[in-house]
Amino acid sequence: MVIATLILAPRGWVVILSVAMAIATHEVVKRLREQGYSIPFIPLLVGGQAMIWLTWPFGAAGALGGYGGTVLVCLIWRLLSQGLQSQPVNYLRDVAVTVFLATWIPLFGAFGALLVYPDNGWARVFTFMLAVVFSDIGGYAAGVLFGKHRMVPAISPKKSWEGFAGSLICGTAAAVLAVTFLMGEPWWVGLPLGLMLVITAATGDLVESQVKRDLGIKDMGTLLPGHGGLMDRIDGALPSAAATWIVLSVLA
Repeated sequence: MVIATLILAPRGWVVILSVAMAIATHEVVKRLREQGYSIPFIPLLVGGQAMIWLTWPFGAAGALGGYGGTVLVCLIWRLLSQGLQSQPVNYLRDVAVTVFLATWIPLFGAFGALLVYPDNGWARVFTFMLAVVFSDIGGYAAGVLFGKHRMVPAISPKKSWEGFAGSLICGTAAAVLAVTFLMGEPWWVGLPLGLMLVITAATGDLVESQVKRDLGIKDMGTLLPGHGGLMDRIDGALPSAAATWIVLSVLA
């Protein structure tokens, strides 16, 4: 469906992203509320959609404006939800987590939307997707075949430096090929793109693993049987979308 959308109606990518960000936000907020966090879901959800859709007429400024408005409304919402006559209970904790979520999910997702607006937007999104997919494939294969040295065993016991090297090689190779043959840009643009994309993808994956360990859970959701929730699938892709937009905005 995603491939067909990018070929036939590239800006339909924004619709796909908006739905995905709504689902991911719901998954994470649900898990946090189960652990006693008071997260203002409605303004976070509405603000997240604003971040995505404001990129269409206003570009990056729209995403950042939506982000600022979302944070402001969430701060006020959380303040009012406890009652103005009550002593604050975990206010700082809850608003810090809310700002983190607003950044981690819809803001990074908005950068994914920004990829599709240039004339070759479909190629930019394909480049991003191919690099992410091949980074995952390379990391998994290298980790299974050669993984001996654990990266951060306390957070993600299965991740190894060998797997990261496989991600780096395959993700960068995919980025170089996609930049050259899909985008028509110089091959060397794929080098910093692949490097930044793989590093941010690994970071996003580790951040979600840390959050899940903090919460004492295995998965963020149950949408994909055997694979957890949607957020468990896109945790690395979200910061990678921001990295991809930044690199391509500067170099392409």
